[in-house]
Amino acid sequence: MGKQRVLILGATGQTGESIFNALLKDTESFDVEALVRPASAEKPEVKNLTALGVKVHVVDISGPMDELVRVLTGVDVLISAVDPSGQQAQLQLVTAAKQAGVKRFVPSAFITVAPPRGVMALRDGKEELYQEIWKQSVPYTIIDVGYWYQLSFPTLPSGRVDYAAAIKPKTEIHAGGTAPTMLTDLRDIGRFVALIIKDPRTLNKYVAAYGHVSSENEIFALMEEMSGEKIERKHLSPDEMEKMRVEAAATVKAEPNNWMAWGKIAIAEYEYSKYVRGDNTPEYAKYLGYLDARELYPEFQPMSFKAFVAELLEGKGEMPYKRYRSGS
Repeated sequence: MGKQRVLILGATGQTGESIFNALLKDTESFDVEALVRPASAEKPEVKNLTALGVKVHVVDISGPMDELVRVLTGVDVLISAVDPSGQQAQLQLVTAAKQAGVKRFVPSAFITVAPPRGVMALRDGKEELYQEIWKQSVPYTIIDVGYWYQLSFPTLPSGRVDYAAAIKPKTEIHAGGTAPTMLTDLRDIGRFVALIIKDPRTLNKYVAAYGHVSSENEIFALMEEMSGEKIERKHLSPDEMEKMRVEAAATVKAEPNNWMAWGKIAIAEYEYSKYVRGDNTPEYAKYLGYLDARELYPEFQPMSFKAFVAELLEGKGEMPYKRYRSGS
């Protein structure tokens, strides 16, 4: 396979940046370009892309179709890594990709494995896009990555890892803490994607890419062993988790513009799917028809969760979404 021309939408977001960095390093395989919405064109992160010599296309993906088709013509792989607020805008991308002859569309999946319809609203929103891809017969690859390492560790009594924690304190054990779940270091997502989009076996397939499988009890035990601290756990039963999910959904219904409520329901649904239903496992992924990236690429060595914890305890971790929290 020759060098692929890859266009990334959302290259400055958390997932998109991981993908962008990995593909940019593989100069023998990829020519990487960025698709940027006009509202983001002046952001420092976009300016940094230009400074790196990356070709940046500023296009309204909800705007005129002709302009989108022009930009997508000649693209081998279109990757979307937009956040949930941009899911609907991808529907027009499907049509443009079809008209432009894009050889592979990787839509914004990159979440835990869960069934469509009725378990996670976030997953349900993605299903609408997948149906549009199939309706228009656009070549695709859907990649899910489990839950980030960066969001999966508990905080410690000393506050030693608070600097990297998106939620603090974080000491909850859900539904007994025994359910295994797939986890991935955010930095490895891009490395997985680089392998997957070069592989003809993954065309028109779902792929589950993950670095580690562990239960909450195992994660807490590892944190205690490596830190030398005892974590006081807060246990949440399935009934308590369901109550939190229902309450968050009621708030969203009453206050549809309350983004904190949307965040709460997303977290509650992730937790219910992972820990009560047990959806986010390699076995369930295979049941749903996913290919397993660990089996496809046995030579690839993702970061271990233990190595991630070691970095964390050495002060080398980084808080997810830090840039957005600071307002930059």
